[in-house]
Amino acid sequence: MSGPVSWPSRLPVMQAPMAGGASTPRLAAAVSEAGGLGFLAAGYKTAEQMRQEIKQTRELTSRPFGMNVFMPTADDADQAEIDAYARVIEGEAQRLGATLGVPRGGDDDFTAKVEDLLADPPAVVSFTFGCPEDELIQAFRRKGTTVVVTVTSADEARLASAADMLCVQGEEAGGHRGSFANADAEAMSLEHLLSRVREVSRLPLVAAGGVASAADVSRVLSAGAVAAAAGTAFLLCPESGTGAVHRAALTDPRFTGTAVTRAFTGRPARGLVNRFMAEYSGRAPAAYPHLHHLTAPLRRAAAAGGDAETLHLWAGTSWNRARNAPAADIVADLSAI
Repeated sequence: MSGPVSWPSRLPVMQAPMAGGASTPRLAAAVSEAGGLGFLAAGYKTAEQMRQEIKQTRELTSRPFGMNVFMPTADDADQAEIDAYARVIEGEAQRLGATLGVPRGGDDDFTAKVEDLLADPPAVVSFTFGCPEDELIQAFRRKGTTVVVTVTSADEARLASAADMLCVQGEEAGGHRGSFANADAEAMSLEHLLSRVREVSRLPLVAAGGVASAADVSRVLSAGAVAAAAGTAFLLCPESGTGAVHRAALTDPRFTGTAVTRAFTGRPARGLVNRFMAEYSGRAPAAYPHLHHLTAPLRRAAAAGGDAETLHLWAGTSWNRARNAPAADIVADLSAI
């Protein structure tokens, strides 16, 4: 691949990858068929599960789509802080009849996933929580695959200068903040971040965070992005894998806003404010993916029991504009500019 990389889909709309189940082959294919760029999420899946999802998506569409991969994170968590947090939330697990998980680090099967993707890559591969080595980026480029790196600051944009595109994630975005380091860095609004990143990078930019309408898309395109990424806008689509409790919470009037928390996974993530978030956000250490594994059984039990007050309800600031409609309709709404 040489020269500037062009946007791979007909419309300047990308369905953001949502690890944990919301991103499905049906959703990615439906978005791509509608002219946007659908995305799968390899996070928390095995390499085999990732391969199967790519296969299923290819059976549903011949159009370009992407796969997102988590970069390995530094295993520098404080075990004493993790143990203390486990004691704090043990009562929640007991209440739900669950046993807390074993906290552990790990690279999310990164090497196996990358090897599989290089052997048979989709049109786009994106990376979150860091930037791959230049050699790996070049290997994908030789395959004709576009490499996108998620950034949340100008410094990260500089470090990702070898990528083909940057996904600029503002503080409005739902789910995990894609920062390279698990630190309490300053979060910026999408428009401010786009301006800061443009000062240091000439790469094409995809804008993510709070995108829920054609006006939002038009605004970020006017700010210099080549496309807009929306995740929360697709959560209520019938093609998405959003769980029943999460789905219901998005339209439940008792949930009135979002906030960023470490309480569920040990890494900053935005979701609907519920009891668990309010009670434990100030007590959770910076320990990812350790806390993710620690709380996973508790969260599964909450989902099975219909307990929205104890479940992670990832959503961006545009959550109250999400609607239950086919993915093709959401793409059409976003691209009516």
